[in-house]
Amino acid sequence: MGKKTQVYDYHKTHGNIVDYAGYDLPVWFEGIIPECKAVRTHVGIFDVSHMGRVLVEGKDAENFLDKVTTNDVSSLAVGRGQYSLLCNPGGRIIDDLTVFRLGSSKFLVVYNAGNREKDWNWLEKNRESSTAKMVDVSDDVAMFAVQGPRAGNLLRKVSHARLDEVDRYGTKDVKVAGQSCLLTRSGYTGEDGFEIYVWNASIKSPANALKVWNQLLADGGEFGIRPVGLGGRDVLRLEAGMCLYGNDIDEKTSPVEARLSWVVRLEKKEFVGKDAIQVLRDKGPSRVRAGFKMQARGIPRQGHAILFDTEPIGKVTSGSFSPTLGVGIGMGYVKPTFAKPNEKIIVRIRDKDVSAKVVKLPFYQRKSNDHVVVFGEEMGFKDFRSKYSFETS
Repeated sequence: MGKKTQVYDYHKTHGNIVDYAGYDLPVWFEGIIPECKAVRTHVGIFDVSHMGRVLVEGKDAENFLDKVTTNDVSSLAVGRGQYSLLCNPGGRIIDDLTVFRLGSSKFLVVYNAGNREKDWNWLEKNRESSTAKMVDVSDDVAMFAVQGPRAGNLLRKVSHARLDEVDRYGTKDVKVAGQSCLLTRSGYTGEDGFEIYVWNASIKSPANALKVWNQLLADGGEFGIRPVGLGGRDVLRLEAGMCLYGNDIDEKTSPVEARLSWVVRLEKKEFVGKDAIQVLRDKGPSRVRAGFKMQARGIPRQGHAILFDTEPIGKVTSGSFSPTLGVGIGMGYVKPTFAKPNEKIIVRIRDKDVSAKVVKLPFYQRKSNDHVVVFGEEMGFKDFRSKYSFETS
């Protein structure tokens, strides 16, 4: 038996439960494809309460977070957040995360479920010379994501908040179902969307979390809401070209290789990993992350070989059938020479060589004035990949 989130009782009744990062979580409710389509056309709700959440406070909090993350925490105004990375001294990725400034000296740090213990220990180790205080609130705060083109309609209805005041990576204090919540506007699907943090909602006393979850589902009926499991979440983030820790990024990967240099502020005076990242950027990486679409029938999976003619040039790190695009898509690391859009490559699927083409990421991006969002998420899907499949050949 794994750990439970605050709304496990709902998942147990309505979802197909699997073990993920030590938690019993739904891999799907209705099915991966209809859940993906609901998020692309209407709105989906995800339980992401298994993720890590830490409050960092004190006069030295900003300075501390600036030294351990790659992005520029000092640039954040109150009510603003950013996507960032934790790196080791060798410039490799410990985790990806988000940082929100809730007050002049108060921050919320959100990181991946599979890395909760590792990240906490790393932050504690680097906090030894700092006066900043840290509190792990992961088990005391529920966290839901509401994603899709109609997410804003739903959040306006349940919170009565003026969402035009909440920009991408913005925050707002709201009430949902009578409960005090923090609203943030980011996401992991390529759609406009929000995260709802229910403050007074521990795993031991989950009543407040269930009130919010049930209210979102009830009020979301008119907007076509569907609960979405881990399977749909993985497919949606891949369509949006976003990295999954444990698959596409890990402690052997540099932000330069992962093409995440846009969240690395080398102009900062110092941060852990800065020198090593600078050296690799100046030298040039021997491999880079690239996206590709299959040009023939076949679904790429993690670990499949990528070839140019008969020469191995890399491996697939994430792959799936895309319900939105109707084709197999994937990401992997290849030599920079082969990472240019329209480059023809081969993916070896079940000992069969299948043609593919390198494309510019993301695979999917909403073509409208909606917010296009980027967010980091959990470790790899290895524990339950075999539980489901899109295989059609």
